Formats: sequence, structure tokens, C-alpha cells
Amino acid sequence: MIKSTLNSLLSIAFVIPVLLFNSCDSKKTESKFIEREISENWTYREVDGELSGKATIPGTVHTDLLAEDKIGDPFYRVNEKDLQWIDKKDWEYSTILNISEEEFAKSNLELCFEGLDTYADVYLNDSLILQANNMFRTWKVDVKSLVQVGENSLRVYLHSPIKEGLKLLEASAYPIPATNDQSEQGGLGDKIVSVFSRKAGYHFGWDWGPRLVASGIWRPVVLKAWDDLRIQDIFIGQPKVTKEQADLFAEITIQSDDIATSELTFSDKESGEVIFTQKLQLKAGENKISVPFQIKNPKLWWSAGLGEPHLYTFDAVISNSKKIVASKSLTTGLRSIKLVRKKDDAGESFYFELNGVPVFSKGANYIPNDNFLPRVTNADYEKVIADAVEANMNMLRVWGGGIYENDIFYDLCDKNGLLVWQDFMFACAMYPGTAEFLENVKQEAVDNVVRLRNHPSIALWCGNNEINTGWSYYDDGGWGWKERYSAEHSEELNETYLAIFHKILPDVVTKYTDGDDYWPSSPMSGYEADKKADYETTSGDMHYWGVWHRVKPLEYYDTTKARYMSEYGFQSFPDFETVKKYTIPEDYDIESEVMASHQRNVGGNQRIKKYLGWYYKVPSDFEQFLYMSQVLQAKAIKMAIESHRRNMPYCMGSLYWQLNDCWPVASWSSSDYYHKRKALYYTVKKAFQPIILSAIENDGKLDIYGVSDYLQDKKGQLELTVMDFNGNEINKQLIPSNLNSNTSSLLYSVPISELLIGKDKNTLLLKMEFRSDSELLADNCFYFSKPKDLKLPKTQVKTELIKDGEKQYLKVSSEKLVKDLYLSFAEKQVIFSDNYFDLLPGESRMVELEYEGEALDLASLKTMSLDQIQ
Repeated sequence: MIKSTLNSLLSIAFVIPVLLFNSCDSKKTESKFIEREISENWTYREVDGELSGKATIPGTVHTDLLAEDKIGDPFYRVNEKDLQWIDKKDWEYSTILNISEEEFAKSNLELCFEGLDTYADVYLNDSLILQANNMFRTWKVDVKSLVQVGENSLRVYLHSPIKEGLKLLEASAYPIPATNDQSEQGGLGDKIVSVFSRKAGYHFGWDWGPRLVASGIWRPVVLKAWDDLRIQDIFIGQPKVTKEQADLFAEITIQSDDIATSELTFSDKESGEVIFTQKLQLKAGENKISVPFQIKNPKLWWSAGLGEPHLYTFDAVISNSKKIVASKSLTTGLRSIKLVRKKDDAGESFYFELNGVPVFSKGANYIPNDNFLPRVTNADYEKVIADAVEANMNMLRVWGGGIYENDIFYDLCDKNGLLVWQDFMFACAMYPGTAEFLENVKQEAVDNVVRLRNHPSIALWCGNNEINTGWSYYDDGGWGWKERYSAEHSEELNETYLAIFHKILPDVVTKYTDGDDYWPSSPMSGYEADKKADYETTSGDMHYWGVWHRVKPLEYYDTTKARYMSEYGFQSFPDFETVKKYTIPEDYDIESEVMASHQRNVGGNQRIKKYLGWYYKVPSDFEQFLYMSQVLQAKAIKMAIESHRRNMPYCMGSLYWQLNDCWPVASWSSSDYYHKRKALYYTVKKAFQPIILSAIENDGKLDIYGVSDYLQDKKGQLELTVMDFNGNEINKQLIPSNLNSNTSSLLYSVPISELLIGKDKNTLLLKMEFRSDSELLADNCFYFSKPKDLKLPKTQVKTELIKDGEKQYLKVSSEKLVKDLYLSFAEKQVIFSDNYFDLLPGESRMVELEYEGEALDLASLKTMSLDQIQ
């Protein structure tokens, strides 16, 4: 039941409330809102140069040049180095804007530029109508007085972001640090310019990405035409939501040409029920109307694994004399989400509570899917989100060096129950404190908070990535930044930091949401700017890079505790089929120029090799080395995730770095640039299951934990089987166990010697299973030695292709242990439901296959496993 509560109206301007119950279905449309993209017949040209051609809008200069074979693929071999000239040039885009008589007859004509990258002068019929300076903002221009019926010239002059950045650097009293700006690669020496432009930081390079500083019209250009009035925005505030009742308000922004009396009807689209109807007395210009209402027994929005992510669609219709003059729909979910930071005996908690339920965050950090953003299709977004859901994730962190993502990203997160940790676009750098820059930041924040605030998936707004850690103004930590400056300049930079991340951004979140949580920087141990952030373990969130950057052994994942692990990671190469896309055979060496160029973390390739030698045999064969890097990465992150989940509820989040790639590269990703799943993906999928078993050696004993996300206890039996690699059972124990809800439980502790009973540990494994009413709820394996010490048998994998209706399976089996079995079909893109797994002695496994094109042939099946590594 939906109930209007108009007696407690909030902030209503020029509104006379009245209850009416007529349906808007009987109303006739009087005014038509016209909206269309201006995407046809664009051309580009090099200013003061010879290059020109057809352009794709949305698009970038690089991709337009590539489409006409005027440059080589920027991602191929070391082509990137030869393309640094592009960002030093100015470029102009042009088209003819045809205005129809119907459009021209409207009282309002607006051009909306949803994304200009970055410094753009826009001319309409040779009149300068806009000067843009922020990639992340939406720019709107009233063009009614400037256009005519028929042809109108539209030009977008894109200034070089490098030349504009150099001007700003020269005007600055001192350079400003940006750790990942690859200025040397860009031919600028030590001149760091990225910080002066409100542009995606990763375009200037990162430790996983190239330096390809794009320019372009990267989001649609839209013409909008309407008469009299339009509904500009709807915001559904959710002050209080419970399963019994949702107390809400609809804040509706209406733009009106004149003073007008109208009628607003607000309804639930699914049920068709009118929520409220009221008279409006509108003023000329912008009108904000806020009306509270209630929904009894609402269908709540839940994150993946906890329930249905139900979505409501609300329709707002404005009519005049029973004729519809404006309408707008909004889809959102009803939920209560908050960041819980509560003092406890250990320090202070850090977790998200959804609809009253503490949620352990399982997920990854997300970066843009391409360096050239307009190339990212809806299918790409659907693939990435589907993969995250299939991998049992419930949260993604949109990282601050990329972009505020396209609407479809958040729509898909809403639909699939993925919570979003949303960074503002600031990362690993300090920023200038000019009044113009700060105002630009404020308007950017307003644009994006207003655009995204209705998404139920948004769980947190975070000011920046790692700047508090890097700057560390109030203690002896940091990355050496503050030591470069005089006391005066250091204080200026600190004041700018505080202005942006402790004033401007939280003020925008407070003003334009209904109380969304804000966190100034990730990581931080507390909200206050003087809180220490680096490796704090008792409060706040942590980015743990002791493993990898500090070259600590993988076992440090087991001993490093945090309240919330929002970043950690380990690198691998893409597999051989991906590497072949950007190399030639002479590049097949991890120390070759091309392989080094597609590795942006200094020393990363050799670091993989070093870690590999600690735990595995290091192959000399290039293809085997790529495979082993993925096996190593998967082992590392498995250890990390299991450690975080074992420490629940002390630790309540595990977001690994990173989900995806923006180009083909050696990186921390679990799926490569072509969406090909790495070994890590399959390991994460298992480690994030709702229930897991995890064993850890502790002072000669083996502690076995059960971790459950379910909201009900599970009584059952823990079954432990020690077997050798040939399948012979050595020891078996059955332990009645209780798996507690939404937490971690120590199920059993046993001396390792009792399990081994004098046998060679290098020939044994422990199979762990938890069953409830004979149903297998979780399983896992534990090995008593490092992989390089295991005495693995040589064996043959039996394979069979099986068709079951519309589904295709690969059946695999073996009489002996096959460790880290990798399956692939040569030169064919096949998605495996499972891969890189341990096939136990006598086990048969059915792996579902997804592919397009001709039927698969077992003759093209390739396998690789640990016993083959020499």
C-alpha cells in the first residue's frame, strides 16, 4: 500500500497541495519533448596540419586516426611510443546540425554535451557558445536564438591537453606531485601536467596502463527541444527504509518558461497506483518540489547473495487541462545502506549495513575498460558485470584515477545487486588550489552526484585514492612528497587537500543526497585528516601492498589484519593467446622490449619470476611461464581472500586489485583486456562462494574454519580426507559441526602429525567437505608443502565433449591428481565455467563451455598442468 503524507511537505516552492485520484492514462499529450543525438557526418582535422577525415561521435582523436589507418594500433608492440605527438596537437571536429521546423518551433532548444575531453571551444554558426575545461562535467547551452531551420555549422575545437597543462604548470609557483604520471614517456621529462586538468588520470599513464592522452567528444552530443516546461530531474530521497515501511520523498525539478498552473501526478509504474497528485503554481525558471510519501511493506533492494535487488519505477506526469505537457520516469531501489564505524575493544569497525544486515564486501577494484572510452560497448559492460556476479561478488569499487562511469554501469549494478564504492576522480596526486580549479571541482561533483544519487547500488562516496597515504602531512609517513616543499608551499598544498576532500566534496554529498556516507580518502584509519592511514590495522580501510610492492612472502596475507581490505593484489601475465595479439615471436621473452613495455610496474616481470621461485618451479619455456604466473597470482589472492574471510567479523571487506584491464598488459587483473578469464578469476569465484572452508597451519596444528554469508546457522558435518596423489585414502575424520550465520567459525583444530600419520607430506593432500543433510555446501583442498616440493605424478587427462540440450560440456577425469589443470581451445574464444582447477584422483568434472561459431573439436583442446613444468 502506498500512502501520501502531504501534511509534512518539505521545501516546496510555489506549490499548492491537493489530493486527486484520477489516473493520468486518460490524458492527451499536448507537448512533445524531442531528444536526439547529433552523431552523423562529423569530420575531424588536425589544426595547423594535414591530417583530416571522417569522425565517429562519440569518439577520440586516436580512434579516428586508427579507423582510417593513419596510425598503427596504439596497443601493438611499442607503437604507443610513436604516438605521443597526438596529444601535443590541437584538433577540430565539425558537422552540420540540421534543425527541423518542428524542432525550431519549440520554445526551448538546448545542446547538451555529455562529455568533452577536455579543453574544448564550441562554435555554433561561428558564435562561441561554450568553453569547456572538465572531462567529467555535462555542458548545456541554450541555442534557441542562434540556430535556424535547416543547416547550422557546429564546430568543436579541442586544445591539446598537454599544451594547456604546460601553461598551467608554468603559471604555478611550484610543480605538484603525481606518482603515476609517465611524463618521461610523453616526452615531457619531469614536467607533470596531469594534476592541472580535470581529466582521467590514467590517460597520463599508470603502473598498469599506457600513456595515451586522449582528446575527443567522448560522450554523446544531444539536442533537446520542448515547449513551456520540462521535468529536469527526479530524486527519490530515502530518509528511513525498513521492511515494514519506506519513508520517502520525491524531489522534482521543473524548468518552466513562464508562471503556470499545472497538475503533477506521481505513480508507481508496476502497479499503476497513483502515489500523489497535486496542483502546482510554477514560477518562470527552475522550480524544486519536494513531496514526502510512504510505501507500506516495500520490496527491498538487496545485494547479491542476500536477496532480490528489486527495482521500482516511478512516473511523474505534468498536465494542463488534462493534456500531458511533460513526463519523466525514474527507476530506483528502496534500501537502507550505511557505513558502520563503531568503537569496539579492538578499535573501530568499518563495514556496510544493508537493510539492517552487516555485509561482508566481496569484490574488486574496477578501472575503465579501455584507454579509449567510446570503444567500450554496452556488451562490454554487460560482460564485466555478469562476470562479477558469476564470481559471487557483491561490491565493486570505482577507482579514482578513471572516470565516473557511464549510466549503464550503475544500471547493471542496480539490476544485479552489486554495491558500488564510488571514488571521486582524484588519485595518487596533489592538486592546485586556485579558485577556478576548486570551483570546477565543485561543479564536477554536483554534476555526478546528481546524476548517480538515485542508484541503490551506491554505498559510499570516497574523496580520493591513496592521497592521504601519499601526502601524510601530519606524521612521518608518506611517499616523500611533502619533503620536496618549503613550509609555506607545503601548507598551501595541505590547505587545498583539506578544501577539496574535507569541505567541497562532503558538502556536495550532504547537500544533494539524503545522507549518503562519505569517506575522505582510501585508505584512512579515521575521518579526520590527521589520522594515520598507512597499514593501520584496528580501524578504517587498508590498502595492503606488503606482498608485491614490498616483496613480502605470500604468508604475510595470513598475518596482516585489517578492518576492511579495500586494495591488495598480485600480478600475472595474460595467457599466450592474448600475448600473441600484441607481440611477434621475437618478443617471446619476459625481458624483451615489447614485454617490458606492456608491464608498467617497474621491475614487475622480474618480481613475478622471483616470487615464482619461492613457491613453484620456474619454467624456461615462455608459454609455460605465462601459465605459471597466473597459477601463482591465483594462489596469492586465494590466500588473501581466505585470510580476510577467516577474520570476519573483525575484517568485513575484501576488494582485490583489480577486476579488469584497459589494454593488453601484465597486471593485477583477473580478466584481461579481451575479457579472457585468468586463473585468478576462477579462484576468486570459489573463494567468494557464500560458504567456504579454509585451513591454515598454526604452530604445528591445522585450524579449519567455516565462513558463511548466510543469515541462518547451518548444522552439519565436517569431513576430512587425507589421500595420496594416486587416490589412496590415508586418513579420514568426521566431525559434527555448526556453521554460524554471517561470520567465521573455527570448526576444528588438529595436529598436522595426527593427519599425516608418518607419511611423506609431499605426496599427500587434505580434502575438506562440509555437508548439511547430505548436501555438499563447501569444499576445499589443503597441501602440506609448497607446490615446488610436491611429488606430482605424471598422468593423462581424459576428455570428452558432451551435448546436453542447448548446453555444451567438456568432461574431464583422471586416475591421479592433476594440479592446476588449464584448459583451452587453440585460437578460439571459449568461456569455461571452471578452469585452472585441481582434478583429484578418480574425479570427473563437467565444465560448461560457451562459444560462438563452429563446433569444438577435441583435437584443438590444449591442457597444461603443474606436473608438466620443468
